[in-house]
Amino acid sequence: MTKIALFGAGGKMGVRLSRNLATSDYETAHVEVSPEGRARLKAELGFDCQEADAALRGVDVVILAVPDTVIKQVAASIIDKIPSGAMVMCLDAAAPFAGHLPTREDLTYFVSHPCHPPIFNDETTMAGRKDYFGGIAAHQGIVNALMQGPERDYALGEAVGKTIFAPVARSHRVTVEQMALLEPGLSETVCASLLDVMKEAMDEVVARGVPEVAARDFLLGHMNILGAVIFGEVDGVFSDACNKAIEFGKPVLMRDDWKRVFEPDEIAASIERIT
Repeated sequence: MTKIALFGAGGKMGVRLSRNLATSDYETAHVEVSPEGRARLKAELGFDCQEADAALRGVDVVILAVPDTVIKQVAASIIDKIPSGAMVMCLDAAAPFAGHLPTREDLTYFVSHPCHPPIFNDETTMAGRKDYFGGIAAHQGIVNALMQGPERDYALGEAVGKTIFAPVARSHRVTVEQMALLEPGLSETVCASLLDVMKEAMDEVVARGVPEVAARDFLLGHMNILGAVIFGEVDGVFSDACNKAIEFGKPVLMRDDWKRVFEPDEIAASIERIT
C-alpha cells in the first residue's frame, strides 16, 4: 500500500485533502504543527496527527499542503528524513519555480494544482453547483508537472492529484514554468485583477445611483452571456454596439504592454513576492 505523509493536514486545504484521502486506498499519516489545526482535523474528520519522524518512516509520497511562504523552511527541516526514491508533492508551482525545494537528486519532485470548477459546467446537483472551490462535489480539472524524477513516477503523482482534488474531470500535463504562467500569471495577475476591477466598476455605478441589486444582476448576467460568446460556449456574436464599446474600452482600461506580465522576469518577480 502506498503511504502518504500529509504535512499541513489541519489547514483549510489539508482538511479537504484529508477528507478525500480517507476514501482512497492510500495509507495516510497526518502531520500538523498547530494546536488549532490538530483540533480542527480531529473535530471534523476524527483523525489524530503524527510526529514528522513517524510519518516519514517508509513514506512513498510527501504532500506539502502548507503556505508557499513556509515550504522552503518545512522542506529543509524534513528533507534528510525522506527515504530515497520517494516523491515530494507541492500543490502550487510558486515554491518549486523559485528554487525553494532542497537538492536531493534521488527524490521525485511533483506539482499538482486544481483548476477549480469552471463557470460553464454540467453539474446537476445543488452541492455541485455550490462547490465553487472544488474537491467536494463539483468536477474540476487539474494540472500536473513532473519537475524531477523518473518518467514512470508521473503516473503516481497524477493518481494522487486525482484523489486529493476529486472529483476530477480532466488532468493536464504541463511544465513547472507553464504552471507558473497559469498561476500567478493568468489566474491571479490577470483574471483576479480584472474581476476586482469589475467589482469596483459595479460599486461605481451604484455610487452614481443605480440600485445595488439591479447592478449586480445586470453585471453577473452579462458576464454569463458575454463569457459564453467569448469562450465559445455558444455560437454567437456581439452586436455592432458591443464591438464598438470593446474597441473603445480596451485601450482605456488596459496598457498597450499589459502582456508583459507573462514575461519570464515578471513571472519570477511575482512569485518572489508570493513566496
